[in-house]
Amino acid sequence: MTVSTVEYIRYRIPEQQSAEFLAAYTRAAAQLAAAPQCVDYELARCEEDFEHYILRITWTSTEEHVEGFRKSDLFPDFLTEIRPYIGNIEEMRHYKPTTVRGAGASVPTLYAWAGGAEAFARLTEVFYDKVLKDDLLAPLFADLAPEHAQHVALWLGEVFGGPPEYSETQGGHGHMVAKHLGKNITEVQRRRWVNLLQDAADDAGLPTDAEFRSAFVAYAEWGTRLAVYFSGPDAVPPGEQPIPKWTWGAAPPYQG
Repeated sequence: MTVSTVEYIRYRIPEQQSAEFLAAYTRAAAQLAAAPQCVDYELARCEEDFEHYILRITWTSTEEHVEGFRKSDLFPDFLTEIRPYIGNIEEMRHYKPTTVRGAGASVPTLYAWAGGAEAFARLTEVFYDKVLKDDLLAPLFADLAPEHAQHVALWLGEVFGGPPEYSETQGGHGHMVAKHLGKNITEVQRRRWVNLLQDAADDAGLPTDAEFRSAFVAYAEWGTRLAVYFSGPDAVPPGEQPIPKWTWGAAPPYQG
């Protein structure tokens, strides 16, 4: 898997040319959107000095930008649109992301939105009550430990942005994966697990807004598909890994 790189292009555009500049990049953006080497892009304008713009383009790699996009059939049309403004470029460089990254507190975590520890404790209590009554899933949990639901609540809480209690008391991703080795979970059982989890979320009173539920179900799909793989005969246990962190997805801008 390639490591993405971020290109920053800083422009100084006289204010009387700003409308033409924005129109040109609106047209040029069609070539970026069509480029398989482009992950995303954004043109921002300085609030303090309207003549300054920064174009941010995330490429799959610097090499694929330089040797791929710039030598592709898309580049000539892109260059035609931006050529009049090349002389206004003050910086054009590629940057590699560092490990210094994170999210601020302006957007609540899925954990907080769901209702915190109490919500996930209710969820797993309701869920495993359903599981143990289900003919398809009950055999998988025949030897369910009394503390299992509590541990899964801690796991889900940490996955969705809560405190690292599972990591601190049980272990990381590898520890959870190990619990599925040799279980030979079927696709039918996986789907039933996901369906029962959604039913439990309803019964436990978790939020029903589309954004939360889409992220919630996305993790359930991702996690259970890994569980099926690691429960199979050809599974290769991973090395020690941190618990995955799940965040909000991007929902379409529709309104009900």
